[in-house]
Amino acid sequence: MNKSLKNRLSVYLLLTIISTLQLFAQDSKPLPKDKYDAREKHFKNIRQLTFSGENAEAYLSFDDKMLSFQSRQKGDNCDQIYSMTINGEHKKLISSGKGRTTCSYYLPNGNILYATTALADEVCPTPPDPSKGYVWPLYPTYDIVVADSSNGKILRKLTSEANYDAEATISPVGDRIVFTSMRSGDIELYSCKLDGSDIEKLTDEPGYDGGAFYSLDGKKIVFRASRPKGKDLESYQSLLNENLIRPKQLEIFVMDADGKNKKQITNNGRANFAPFFHPDGKRVIFASNMDDPKGRNFDMYMVNIDGTGLERITYYEEFDGFPMFTRDGKKIIFCSNRNNSNPGDTNVFIADWVE
Repeated sequence: MNKSLKNRLSVYLLLTIISTLQLFAQDSKPLPKDKYDAREKHFKNIRQLTFSGENAEAYLSFDDKMLSFQSRQKGDNCDQIYSMTINGEHKKLISSGKGRTTCSYYLPNGNILYATTALADEVCPTPPDPSKGYVWPLYPTYDIVVADSSNGKILRKLTSEANYDAEATISPVGDRIVFTSMRSGDIELYSCKLDGSDIEKLTDEPGYDGGAFYSLDGKKIVFRASRPKGKDLESYQSLLNENLIRPKQLEIFVMDADGKNKKQITNNGRANFAPFFHPDGKRVIFASNMDDPKGRNFDMYMVNIDGTGLERITYYEEFDGFPMFTRDGKKIIFCSNRNNSNPGDTNVFIADWVE
């Protein structure tokens, strides 16, 4: 390793340590009463668990006692993976502090899987060209790994394709993983056993398929997808050749865990993402910008799995998303811009869920 690269990595690791200290400054605190919106009738006793930076995709362990999440603090170039209790205590860096990481999820044994570029290159990958507008990068160096949640040591790689592999989540039954991959040339959903074997392709239509989660009984999968046609398909494929997608139009779909019986349950032509099953298996909560003409404000909504009964859940004027229920349905985890210390901060919250 040359001296310049060593210096860059040393600076990056120092910034990671500083950002970690910022993240650990507080455990949790109740959301001030003046920050409540009476229209958010399903929320009670909201508590804030993080207090600075961009924190997102906070997902529960199998016993509902821990959360894994990705965080990028001021001065960081790339997200890293952390864990904490559902009370916001004992925050700990899980990933190495190198490369870019995303999409962490607890395994039944308490270890954590996530996607990282660090095995290919320890330096944070270059972000997309701003001239492309708002796009998501699909770094081909992403691979899914399993890490020891006690010390962060990577135990094994689950994927080794020379393409994008990420967005992995685990069935609550504890038997299979669903993940997103570009191994076929398009962005499709796959499932596999917990050791990475027995890979099955679940989707096979032109367009992005990703962000998938299992129902509590493991029998169904909910996911976000685009189905571009005509010139939109040409634009999609052009960006895909650059390992990019533009998430302007994503709809929510439900299918059986083996990929059969796919059903589209939203049809608003907007950016719908981060779907998650309510524990009753009859409803899906998700984030969408459907009520903002400018497309900037995301709120959470709930809909029946047959596409009926759409209900708006949050009303904050900026971002609410990444919802996840505890197994008993009594609490909800979500991420939001509300009660920010700094403009643009996104933090993790927990609330009692009221039917």
